[in-house]
Amino acid sequence: MKTFLSIGSGPGNGFATALRFASEGFHITLSNRNPAKAQELAERLRGKGYTAEARTVDSGDPQSIAALLADVQRQVGPIDVLHYNSASMRRATLAEQPRETFAVDLAVNVGGALVAAQAVVAQMSQRRSGTILLTGGGYSLKPNPQFISLSIGKAAIRALALGMFESLKEQGIHIATVTIEVAVRPDSQNAAAVGELFWQLHSQPIGKWTAEARYSG
Repeated sequence: MKTFLSIGSGPGNGFATALRFASEGFHITLSNRNPAKAQELAERLRGKGYTAEARTVDSGDPQSIAALLADVQRQVGPIDVLHYNSASMRRATLAEQPRETFAVDLAVNVGGALVAAQAVVAQMSQRRSGTILLTGGGYSLKPNPQFISLSIGKAAIRALALGMFESLKEQGIHIATVTIEVAVRPDSQNAAAVGELFWQLHSQPIGKWTAEARYSG
């Protein structure tokens, strides 16, 4: 059974994407800083007859992410699909952003994605197979001054996907992002559509791989 790991699993994009992959027979591991939330989502998947488990992770802590990846690979098996969905949704302008929180926000918004990618690339490269999916956002295209740290983070997520696309492709690894330009509510049509886009990116034949899909509703 192939494995799907979600980091920063939430009830919107995170759950919808996990559900889409679960429907294709993937073993799902959901992770969140709040173990109760991750467990609740895993139970929803199990209630639908899918194989799912919950883990705890702090997306802003590189050691926590590395430990999660190592533990999942040891207990579940090689990770076929990694989905990084974490984000710090802080509403603050440049003037309002507390200095001590900016680095924390960036650690969650993009630092964790980089650490997670580093952790899976080695084993994916050996197999010459694997997919790294990153949840992007419309603020990467049109930054919002009311959400300055999130805008910077989503711009960095897009840069990570596009910047690493060719080099990882040479290793048999598909990295891609869905740039979501609308608000997504849990259990909504938008959430299901985003999950479907992530599945389509993963399913692309290697000769037709793309680094980005955009969703505007």
